Amino acid sequence: MSTKIYLPEAEMPTHWYNIVADMPNKPAPYLGPDGKPVPPEAMLAIFPETLVMQEVSSERWIPIPEPVREALTMWRPSPLYRAHRLEKLLNTPAKIYYKNEAVSPAGSHKPNTAVAQAYYNKQAGIKRLATETGAGQWGSSLALAGQMFGLDVRVYMVKVSYQQKPYRRSMMQAWGAEVFASPTDMTESGRRILAEHPDSEGSLGIAISEAVEEAASRADTNYALGSVLNHVLLHQTIIGQEARKQLEMVGDYPDMIFAPCGGGSNFGGIAFPFFADKAAGKDVQLVAVEPTSCPTLTKGVFAYDYGDVAGYTPLMKMFTLGHDFMPPGIHAGGLRYHGDSTLVSQLYKDGLVDALAVPQLETFAAGIAFSKSEGIIPAPESCHAIAAVIRAAKECAQSGESKTLLFNLSGHGHFDMSAYDRYLKGELTDFDYPEEAIRESLAHLPKIG
Repeated sequence: MSTKIYLPEAEMPTHWYNIVADMPNKPAPYLGPDGKPVPPEAMLAIFPETLVMQEVSSERWIPIPEPVREALTMWRPSPLYRAHRLEKLLNTPAKIYYKNEAVSPAGSHKPNTAVAQAYYNKQAGIKRLATETGAGQWGSSLALAGQMFGLDVRVYMVKVSYQQKPYRRSMMQAWGAEVFASPTDMTESGRRILAEHPDSEGSLGIAISEAVEEAASRADTNYALGSVLNHVLLHQTIIGQEARKQLEMVGDYPDMIFAPCGGGSNFGGIAFPFFADKAAGKDVQLVAVEPTSCPTLTKGVFAYDYGDVAGYTPLMKMFTLGHDFMPPGIHAGGLRYHGDSTLVSQLYKDGLVDALAVPQLETFAAGIAFSKSEGIIPAPESCHAIAAVIRAAKECAQSGESKTLLFNLSGHGHFDMSAYDRYLKGELTDFDYPEEAIRESLAHLPKIG
């Protein structure tokens, strides 16, 4: 009865899986402000050509360059764990597995795409990368990857997370990155926000605007994004591919797969490689878990919207709460985003994946239960998936059904102890975003056509 299931390095995937090849309805094209499709070459202003080609590709398998695979072997393949102690705690007949992405140097799943993006930008002759980060997991991952491939990195960190998570900031700086609390007075978009809202806590949408603005204004600088875009979710599919092989090693297969979902890379990374099985008739449920305070899939609308507050990005067809939606300062900063990946959104629209929103207090209670049973203190984002798994495991306990549950432990919570401290002191609260506030934000969606 194995606890840790290791995959040999030689078995690490050689290709990324592109879910577009198996989607019955392909994602809608990106549009410009005029409502016309954005040609791939328009994205070359801030992305290297290889990533642009991956963004629009419909090929099922895309080779992973050998230098990228070599860099990934610093921590990959990541272990798959059987959560025996959590199962015992819940007194459930369900089998619970989790993919431990916390073993990367940055402590999360984000380096899987950061390494690839840094490599392709280096190959294209780029010297600098500009990006945003919420909780700091993406910013620290890109700082690490920039160090690997000799690129300078500037990070616009959402102000509330900049204040809540100082050691994530220190981590980025230790790897040589510059880090600024967004909104800043360094960009036009930042100055505009500060003029209207001097006390703004920031958002991923604002930080994206600042990073894109900088990248577009400098020839030596490109933009790197940690979620949402097709090529980012593509790079993360190494997680699910490894998990499939590891479950085969112990003769098991999941009935349900859970992952936190903000922009979509976490969910897509573990769930997408199982989608081909689902498309072929396999009975597997794929569940994206989001906060009730930022309920993009569960309360948003499927519409064209900007990926950022200033409207610098193309229009994307996605589930959105409105690009100027301002989420509360919850501690799961990586999930405070107004929209979702076009891939995840189309699949959810078609009823091929499911979504669940959980409140903040339940997620921290789940994180405490997991840390007491499994010993790992999870990131607040990961706690969302754990909360959903605990719900499913308890349902199995009531019904007597022995389901196999798999989730992505996307990161550890070592830099989130102030959040756990506030939870243990009873200082955290739940926040269900008011329907009227969502309606107000959605009223500002761009008009197409």
